[in-house]
Amino acid sequence: MTQTLILRRAVPADLSAVDALFARSYPRLLAPDYPPSVMVLAVPRIVRAQPALLASGTYFLAEDARGRIVGAGGWTRAAPGRSGAGDRRIGHVRHVATDPDVVRQGVGRRLMSRVMQDAREAGIEVMDCASTRTAVPFYAAMGFKVVGDVVVSLAAGVDFPAVRMMADLR
Repeated sequence: MTQTLILRRAVPADLSAVDALFARSYPRLLAPDYPPSVMVLAVPRIVRAQPALLASGTYFLAEDARGRIVGAGGWTRAAPGRSGAGDRRIGHVRHVATDPDVVRQGVGRRLMSRVMQDAREAGIEVMDCASTRTAVPFYAAMGFKVVGDVVVSLAAGVDFPAVRMMADLR
């Protein structure tokens, strides 16, 4: 596990650092599980941090001892791509990434534990997640169960194959 890890809520000023994390993470970690045709279309869209998410108060960052962001992720009541909350008991996992140089060192587990704790404290009973194929084993280890395959629309004509997973927080 990483020696020193600070978990904190993201703020809008973190935008460029989160973009840099996504740019380091997604191309390397997703490549073994997605064909080049998907990677070339999807990666440019998923490596951009969402300012509203950074300002939401429910998005967290993991920093190493040098202050470098090595993990990011959060939750919202609104499903990705939708405005407004649906069922107030359901939270949606949002834009999770870990630096490829620190995978399997506990960063993702600590970050998602904090995300799930925060959601539970806000009254969320079930977490819904559109996982990448790559992250299915990670989410399963965090208590998520596979619901089935889904397609996430990233932009006009760009579809990203994912796996819907859910976890009971009660």
